[in-house]
Amino acid sequence: MKHIISLILIFALNSFSVYSQSMENGESSRLESLDNYWLEVSRAVNEGDFEAYSATCHVKATLVAGIGKKAYPLSKALARWKKEFDDTKAGIRQSSVVFRFSQRLGDDKAAHETGIFLYSYEQDGKTGSDYINFEALLVKEGTWKIMMEYQKSLATKEEWDKLKPL
Repeated sequence: MKHIISLILIFALNSFSVYSQSMENGESSRLESLDNYWLEVSRAVNEGDFEAYSATCHVKATLVAGIGKKAYPLSKALARWKKEFDDTKAGIRQSSVVFRFSQRLGDDKAAHETGIFLYSYEQDGKTGSDYINFEALLVKEGTWKIMMEYQKSLATKEEWDKLKPL
């Protein structure tokens, strides 16, 4: 009987170890996939690639502007941002966005990302940089697509510095 119990315990521990490793590998793969998503968003903004940026957004996505206390379809924001993308692509403007995260939840089909993004620009001698606390809800339909972007509030450089870069 002791041998049976010992075998059961060994089997259970071994199974848990394999399951844990499988979960870690899956989580690592998911985060790598999401990191690639955010790097593509950054690339599209940096290069003024409006089509690529739009492709990262779900057609039914919502933008929640906590600072402005508004919520509306992300498609309206895209229409408003298009000129900035075009100016960046033409070299009239320099734009960049970088992301850092404080929490990353999800599975292989859905993700909720929390962090800060730094958006910077330069145009006509004017420069600006904003640290924005944000949350993003994404779904994976072949590729990751943002469903909801919640730009919660302004953040500080000190808060930004506490988060790890991608």
